[in-house]
Amino acid sequence: MNKSMATVLIGATLAVSLPAGAHTEEYFDSITAPHGGQMRMAGPYHLELVTKENEIVLYVTDHADIKINTEGGVGKAAFQVGKAKPKASIKLEPGGDNTLKGSGDFSVTPETVVIVFVKLPDQEAQSTRFTPLKPKPKTKSTKPAKKTGAENESAGEHGGHHHHDH
Repeated sequence: MNKSMATVLIGATLAVSLPAGAHTEEYFDSITAPHGGQMRMAGPYHLELVTKENEIVLYVTDHADIKINTEGGVGKAAFQVGKAKPKASIKLEPGGDNTLKGSGDFSVTPETVVIVFVKLPDQEAQSTRFTPLKPKPKTKSTKPAKKTGAENESAGEHGGHHHHDH
């Protein structure tokens, strides 16, 4: 009993200690996804969408990036360009481990939005939107920021001392 209570308390502590706002699209776009796809949050899941020619793979993990078994789960990916109605939708089925997979005739452009629906056993259905080929945001460069006149001040302070050298 004590052991299970400790587990519950540790789990609750971990859930509370996750930084709020760490799972925004900007956050996911700033990191490299484990399988090279695009990551989004959907309810209790982190979903990573990987599209290849006529194949789609969805990796499902929890917020700690621990794999969630997708056995018995179902999903759907709907492809939409702009405001048009989704052109194609592909059924996603368990692909082993923590994946849902599907294949079909689809194309992905930078304007393509993929709306993914996921339903795992004994869980509520979740959905999220991906833009797999959306240009990556410009990451903050590692070059030092331009100095904002601070060096001029110090030059001025030091420059004022040389007239004392008689």
